[in-house]
Amino acid sequence: MRLGTREAARMFGVSERTIERWLRDDEMPHETVHGQPRFHQAELIDWANSRGIRVADEAPPSRRLHAAAPSVAAALAHGGAHLGVRARGREGALRAVVDRMPITDEADRELVFEVLLARENTGTTGVGDGIAIPHVRNPLVLDVDGPSVTLCVLAEPVDFHAIDGKPVRCVFAIVAPTARTHLALLARLAAVLHDADLRAALGAPASEPGRLLEAVREAERRLPLASLPAPGDGVDEEQE
Repeated sequence: MRLGTREAARMFGVSERTIERWLRDDEMPHETVHGQPRFHQAELIDWANSRGIRVADEAPPSRRLHAAAPSVAAALAHGGAHLGVRARGREGALRAVVDRMPITDEADRELVFEVLLARENTGTTGVGDGIAIPHVRNPLVLDVDGPSVTLCVLAEPVDFHAIDGKPVRCVFAIVAPTARTHLALLARLAAVLHDADLRAALGAPASEPGRLLEAVREAERRLPLASLPAPGDGVDEEQE
C-alpha cells in the first residue's frame, strides 16, 4: 500500500512537518513520484521499529468493542490449526501461515506477509522448542471480525534461526482488530506456551486439529490467573 505524506503522518500520529523532518534527517524510506514522496506501509513499519517509533492505533470506536482479548483457545478455534503444512524455508513458512489467516482483504493479507518477513529479517521470532510466533513490535490493525490465532504445524521443520538453534515446526500468528487486543493476546499465547504438556503435544504427531485445540484449552486452564496479563497490558517482545 502506497501512502502520501498526509497518510504517513496519520499512521504515526504526527504532523506532516515531522514527516518532512524524518525524510530529511532520519533516512525515512520512500520513493519520489511526480516530485512527491510516496511510502510503502511495510517499509515504514520496519523503519519505525528500528527507531522505537510507535504506530498510532486509529481504530474506529466500533472496533474497540473487541478490546478484551479472548482466550487463546477461542482465538485458535477462530484462526484454525493446520497440520502437515508443506513449506520451503522461513519465507515459505510465513507465507503458509498468512495464507491461512482469516483475512478477507487480500491487500491486507499481502501487507501482513511483507511486514512479518521484514520483521523476521531483523531478528528471529523462534522462541525455542520448535515454536515460532511471527509478529511485529507495533501490531497492525486490520478490519477483521475478531482476534484469531492461526497455527501451522509444518510437515518438515524449517530454520528460523531460533534462540535455541532448533528448527521450527509450529508457527503461530495473530490477527486482531486493535493493537491493544493484539498485544494482550500475544502475551497470553506466550504464557500458555510455557506449559510443558502443551509443548510436548506440539512436538508429537497429531492426528487431528481438535487434539491440539484441546491441549491448548487444558494448558490455559492450568495457568494461574495472575500469569495472564489483563487486556491492554503491553508485552515487550524481547522478554517473550
